[in-house]
Amino acid sequence: MRLLHTSDWHIGRSLHGADLLAEQEAVLGGLAEVVAAESVDAVLVAGDVYDRAVPSADAQAVLDRVVARLLAAGATVVLTPGNHDSARRLGTFSGLLAVAGLHVRTAVPRLDEPLLLADEHGDVAIYGLPFLEPEVARFELGVPGVRSHAGVCGEAMDRVRADLFLRPGARSVVLAHAFVGGGEPSDSERDICVGGVDLVPAAAFDGVDYVALGHLHRPQTITERLRYSGSPLAYSFGEAGQEKQVWLVDLDATGLAGVRALTLPTPRPLTVLTGTLDELLADPGHAAAEEHFVSARLTDGVRPADPMRRLQTRFPHCVHLEWTGGAGGGDGRSYQERLRGRGDLEVAAEFVSHVRNGVGMSDAERELLVRALGAAAREELAR
Repeated sequence: MRLLHTSDWHIGRSLHGADLLAEQEAVLGGLAEVVAAESVDAVLVAGDVYDRAVPSADAQAVLDRVVARLLAAGATVVLTPGNHDSARRLGTFSGLLAVAGLHVRTAVPRLDEPLLLADEHGDVAIYGLPFLEPEVARFELGVPGVRSHAGVCGEAMDRVRADLFLRPGARSVVLAHAFVGGGEPSDSERDICVGGVDLVPAAAFDGVDYVALGHLHRPQTITERLRYSGSPLAYSFGEAGQEKQVWLVDLDATGLAGVRALTLPTPRPLTVLTGTLDELLADPGHAAAEEHFVSARLTDGVRPADPMRRLQTRFPHCVHLEWTGGAGGGDGRSYQERLRGRGDLEVAAEFVSHVRNGVGMSDAERELLVRALGAAAREELAR
C-alpha cells in the first residue's frame, strides 16, 4: 500500500496581508497528479487543515475542490484536525463524507477506532488522532490528573496499541499533530501550548509502523518511521528558500518498506532583499524577485519617504518592509539585534543621539538620566 503524507495546509492563511488562496489551491490541487502518477492509495493530512477555527467561505471552497480532485484521482483521504482547526466544525457531516472516501477523524473518545484499508497483504489500520488539547482531552480520555500534551498523547497511544494488539498481522499508521522531541520548528508555527508542556517524546509513538506528524512546518525525519511532512507552502520569510515536500510511504507485508520525499512546486517564491531603497530599485540582479513575494530590509541612513509604494513599482508582491538604517549605522541588522546586550543607559543615549541627528547628551543630561534610571531600579526592587 502506498500513502501520501502531508500536513499543515493552513488554508486561508495570508502572508503579511497577501491572500494565498490561489497559491494554496495550485499546490494542493496538484497533489491529485501525484496520486495518479504514483498510484497512491490514501492521502494523510495530519492536522491544521485550515488556518483558523472559523474558516472563510472561500477557504472552505478551496478544501472542497482539492479533496474532490484527490478522490477523483483514486485516493482515499484521511484528515485530522490540528490546533488551528475546530474539530467539531471540521467533523460536520463526517459520516456522509466517509461514504465518498473522505474520512475526517475528530472524535477523541473514538481515536482508537481505526480506518481499515486492505491490500493484498491484509489490513492497514489507520488511526487519526485529533489535536489533543490537554485541558479538554484529559476528561474525554478519562485521565483528569494528566495536564500535559505528552501525557494525553501517551494515553491516546496506549489506547491505539491496545486496539492494535487485537488485530494480529495488521500494519499500522498513526496521524498526530504534536511537537515531538527532536523536531526543529520554524517561525511560522504558533505555539501549541505555553511553557514546555507541549513537547512529546518520540518514544510515545512506539509500536506502530509509521507516524505521520503535523505541526512543524519544516520537513524532517525524527526516526525512520516518525516524520514531519512540513507545510506545502512557506508561510514566513524565515522559510524563504526552503524546499517543500510530501512523503510517499510504502507498506509491504511486514510493515514499513520505504519512504521517499517528493518535492512540491513553489507558485511564488519568497525572497528577502537587503540594501538601500535606490539600490533595490536599480540593481539588475534583483530581476527575478520582481515576481516573488518580497521582504525588504532597507539600510538607508535616513528613512526614505513612501518606501513601500516605491518598492511596489518594481516588486508588486512586496508585502513586508523593515528599516534597519539610522542609528544602527545601516549595517542591515534590526533594532533588536543592535540593542542586544546593551544596558539601559547606553540604549537611551543612542536614542537621544538618533533623534537629535547625531548630537549626544550633555554631561548634565547624562547625570540626570543616571539618577532617573537608578531611582527606577530601586523602586522596582522595593516592590
